[in-house]
Amino acid sequence: MTTSPNALCFGGDLPAAGVPCRVEVTALGLRLLLLQPVDGMSSDETVPFAGLSVKAGGFDHDQLVVTWPHQGNSRTVYLKDPSLIAAFRRSAPPELIPHLERTAGKVRQVRLGRRTLLAIAIGAPLALVLTLWLGSDALVQMAVSRIPIEWERAIGESASREFIMGQTVVGEGAAVAAVQEITKRLTGQIPDNPYQFQVTVVRSDTVNAFALPGGYVVVFTGLLKQAESPDEVAGVLGHELNHVLLRHGLERIVKTLGVVALVTIFTGNQEGLVGLAQRLGIELVTLKFGRDQETQADLGGLRLLHRAKISPEGMIRFFARLSESNQQQVELLSTHPMSSARAERLKAEAALLPHQATDPFSFDWKVVQTSL
Repeated sequence: MTTSPNALCFGGDLPAAGVPCRVEVTALGLRLLLLQPVDGMSSDETVPFAGLSVKAGGFDHDQLVVTWPHQGNSRTVYLKDPSLIAAFRRSAPPELIPHLERTAGKVRQVRLGRRTLLAIAIGAPLALVLTLWLGSDALVQMAVSRIPIEWERAIGESASREFIMGQTVVGEGAAVAAVQEITKRLTGQIPDNPYQFQVTVVRSDTVNAFALPGGYVVVFTGLLKQAESPDEVAGVLGHELNHVLLRHGLERIVKTLGVVALVTIFTGNQEGLVGLAQRLGIELVTLKFGRDQETQADLGGLRLLHRAKISPEGMIRFFARLSESNQQQVELLSTHPMSSARAERLKAEAALLPHQATDPFSFDWKVVQTSL
């Protein structure tokens, strides 16, 4: 078996960003070799056809998403190589044929919708395209302001569900209770909050958290293990909640999808926009925010901590450690590249806030970390 990657594998026991792998079709099923050791050991397994489920995925729905149970978790591999997909179709047993036919029908439907939307986009006024190039930020913000909350929630829910499907969710325990208490303290200080925030704790050593449109937030247990106090976790959550409140995720989606997204928004086509965003799939999780957006989330998070009577020192301390880790090329909060200048900006802004007493949390942070 050659060792050049031709697919990407996700799973509850794998890094959140996935692991490159080599997949081959055999008479028995799929043979999969992880090209990046997990827990110091390589993985080479053959998964029988009978244990597989398939669906379409990827930006253009040109990938075959194959999922199977693995040691109490589940694993998912994204097949994009056309020859590999063709070999899978030829070798699949009769019981998988209906799944493949439904997948092919969905691909045809999506591609037909894409051609329709492209035709609309091509026929849109030339002025729209010129405005996009000459003032894209203003146009994107105008478009985002026209997106109702229910559209945004549908986009975030779909992306969150697809990501969590390949992860191990921590559903209860001291860590979940602590995250919920922190979240409640913060969201309780958001005036006229239009979102019902849903925070999910995922088991992973990655020191990270991210927010999706509509109020869906994911916290990795690696963040809880590395944080020295609940105030540090509150700082990260305050940052993430502000990405949602400022609709930064929607802005990145609209910019990524371009003119087609603008046309669907200004024509009031909810199904079209949600469908376009769903085609981004797992890529929504990795969309990076711009420097201005990160600064806005930093400052908004700091002020939210102050209103919730949580010490901002935890946020400053944690972000300062991130900037030091970046110098050592350690991947922490990879979707939020940190710099010493940002940490210093937070320190300066915190000094301007009125002094006040902080309220402690009801849980013992050492007990929370021990539970993990």
